[in-house]
Amino acid sequence: MACFLPSRSPSLLRSLPRLPQHRSARYHDYVRICTPAGGMGRFLLNNPNFIGAANSRGERRYQEDFYSYSALSLEPEEIRLTLKKAHDLDWDPSALPPSIARQVLFVGIYDGHGGSTVSQFLRQELHGLLENVHKSQVPEVYAWAKELGGYFRRFNGGALAPWIEPTAPTFQEEMDLEARATLAFFEVDKILSEEKEAKECGATSSVVLLKSLDNMGFFQATQLALTVAHVGDTRVLLTSTDAGRVTPLTENHHAEARVESQRLRRMMGGLTTDSFGEVRWMGALANTRCLGDLKFKPFGVTPEPEVRHMLLEGPKYSHLTLLSDGVSSVVSDEEVSDLARGALTPKVAADRILTFAEEMGSDDNMTAVIVPLAGWNKITGPDRTKELREYRLKGMQGSERHRGRWM
Repeated sequence: MACFLPSRSPSLLRSLPRLPQHRSARYHDYVRICTPAGGMGRFLLNNPNFIGAANSRGERRYQEDFYSYSALSLEPEEIRLTLKKAHDLDWDPSALPPSIARQVLFVGIYDGHGGSTVSQFLRQELHGLLENVHKSQVPEVYAWAKELGGYFRRFNGGALAPWIEPTAPTFQEEMDLEARATLAFFEVDKILSEEKEAKECGATSSVVLLKSLDNMGFFQATQLALTVAHVGDTRVLLTSTDAGRVTPLTENHHAEARVESQRLRRMMGGLTTDSFGEVRWMGALANTRCLGDLKFKPFGVTPEPEVRHMLLEGPKYSHLTLLSDGVSSVVSDEEVSDLARGALTPKVAADRILTFAEEMGSDDNMTAVIVPLAGWNKITGPDRTKELREYRLKGMQGSERHRGRWM
């Protein structure tokens, strides 16, 4: 069972270099809110009323799924710039206490493959890296990426382009959240390039950044800024209170997907189909964006995240769900949404989703994380997938998976 922010494995601790830090870490396992009396309150994030998580090893010998969550402290100017660029919103951070203005909720899910080295590293370090990366690191990270050769010979820096040249006028600009997430993802691969095991294994990753634009916590906020940074086939779903409608916030980065096939069309490597009918890039990988898998980086397997921004009216949305593909491969988005209906706590909702995935025969590692919003437990309309779920459960009766579960 993966837990919240566990210690790093001893072997990984010995082998990895010291992480770059431009200031001391300020992330916390609690969020701050302003109280009606004008004081400051704190809520622990591992309280199941605030964030609920469930995971299972399935029928795999090892657990390679992990997750983490924490409250980061980021520069308000970067948050203001992101809101202006993404939503044309003029946000004044001076209207809030400094600690609240800087506070951003980080939730990450990591699905390892080929080993747990990379996914464990992400669980332990990605939140701290995202909080601490600095634009002064961009030239070195960019030079490292170019040295990978192959696909990265043509890499122009993407969201990091303004800070590649320290003498350029754009270098004085502040990063936004897209650039910060991109730099953190590349920094992960740069650090892991010194870890032998990371050449042979990797992890997909979805990271949610939630910023309350008022003085309430993310679970009570009337206005929320949402940023999702994503590589691979972990998923993030946003559920509305309006009939539980689902908005997928990530797309699977598989080689046959339109965006990925266009990105990779210059590469010599091709697609193959394995005996299960799954498409593989270079005959080995299901995902064409991930962290780790360093020996495949010259062939176009990039750590560059796809980043999406949304501005939410908190009371109109029930919750966010983060899933590993052990769940999403056997449970539809709509079923995931309906399984969370009426759950007493986010933890109960996550357990329901995982139980149904197990009953549907998933033998992979499975993880579900539920982040409640202001509309939690206020979904209107009927459970539209109830009959379908019951039909599917009936069809699974007598299967080998069910016999093993109930014997």
